[in-house]
Amino acid sequence: MQITWYGQRCFKIQTKPKRGEKAVTIITDPFINDIGLRPPQGQSDIITFSTVTLAEKQKKNKKNQAFIIDSAGEYSLKGVTIEGIESFQDEQELKGAGRNNIFVIKSEDISLCHLGQLGEDLTEKQIETIGAVDVLMIPVGRQLSIKKIKNIIGQLEPAIIIPMDYKIKGLQEKVESCDTFCQEFGGNQKEARDKLSLKANDLKDLENNVVILKRS
Repeated sequence: MQITWYGQRCFKIQTKPKRGEKAVTIITDPFINDIGLRPPQGQSDIITFSTVTLAEKQKKNKKNQAFIIDSAGEYSLKGVTIEGIESFQDEQELKGAGRNNIFVIKSEDISLCHLGQLGEDLTEKQIETIGAVDVLMIPVGRQLSIKKIKNIIGQLEPAIIIPMDYKIKGLQEKVESCDTFCQEFGGNQKEARDKLSLKANDLKDLENNVVILKRS
């Protein structure tokens, strides 16, 4: 499995659920080029959207024929299983635009949890539904306080943590930097990787290992 980051909450996940078969490309929360960053290029098989607003913008793009997942539920496509879990962007739990989808993506015996634009603590039910997490993609520059981030990481106990949705060069949105998160969890932005390549065996005995990715 290979994970590439494009900025904000957008990742490209390339996976081969079965040996010898064609790789499956999953894109999470793709953005359009109105925020100062270059959006991901090329075709994808599956696109997940955490928020209604983002989904509505991207649905106008008819060029990509990917299967779109923008709501809670269980999905199984091309050997990949994905579960969408409803949550909210803040503690007021505003309906409509305030909704957020957490996605658990499973392939190659690896479980990824993409928290989207989560802005509240996780409930016991959500934690139970998410289950064991190998790779946690967590927003660190918006609504979640460092206290909430600590709580969530402590509840999920991932092998690898990838921070996302924070201030980077070129981004024309007001978000915080990754500095406070890195101070708390030991990530080093100077050692950021171009991409993360993973096998299930690589994750044994890892706990809360922070991986900073460069924007592709």
